[in-house]
Amino acid sequence: MPLSLAQMRRNYTLYGLQDEHALDDPLAMFKQWMQLARDTERAPVEANSMTLATVDSEGRPHCRVLLLKGFSEQGFTFFGNYQSGKGQQLAANPYAAMTFFWPALERQVRIEGRVSRLDPTLSDAYFESRSMASRLGAWASPQSAPLASRAALESMLAETIKRFVGHTVSRPEHWGGYCLLPDRMEFWQGRTDRLHDRMDYRLHEGVWKRNRLAP
Repeated sequence: MPLSLAQMRRNYTLYGLQDEHALDDPLAMFKQWMQLARDTERAPVEANSMTLATVDSEGRPHCRVLLLKGFSEQGFTFFGNYQSGKGQQLAANPYAAMTFFWPALERQVRIEGRVSRLDPTLSDAYFESRSMASRLGAWASPQSAPLASRAALESMLAETIKRFVGHTVSRPEHWGGYCLLPDRMEFWQGRTDRLHDRMDYRLHEGVWKRNRLAP
């Protein structure tokens, strides 16, 4: 039996996003939405999960799901291997886009901006907060490189465990944090009959300007 997707749809009815409820500061609004998502979403959905899109040196887009690890006026932070696919893409083109989707709230947030590496001391602090297994995994995995088999990866991990017996598992230089400094943020609220609410914020000369967009 063929898999039919054309008629899969759902009508969004939970909320609306009126102009008077849209804050002037998109970071403050993101904080409100993230807090509600944390209180509403249930496992296995993680409220801080996001799709990160990057572009390589040939202009080809790539995306994957990551976890946001913090946000402030300095930007939105995430971590990974600097030698991975995304690390190489960000080195070639230091711009990225994030998308958060919270189905229980019928909400989505898009964030775009320039990405830079975090200060090494901040990467060190986060790395030390991770479990021992995660720290060893960061050393063992040549992220994005081809593997002969799952057994090959497990062998790398076993060798890494042996190497660090009796030693501190500090952060490898090829692993660390990134910070996306936003210049555009869009808040999307699902509405009935696909007439969704969209509030678009653009940073212009240090000031956020807000516009409502057609769905």
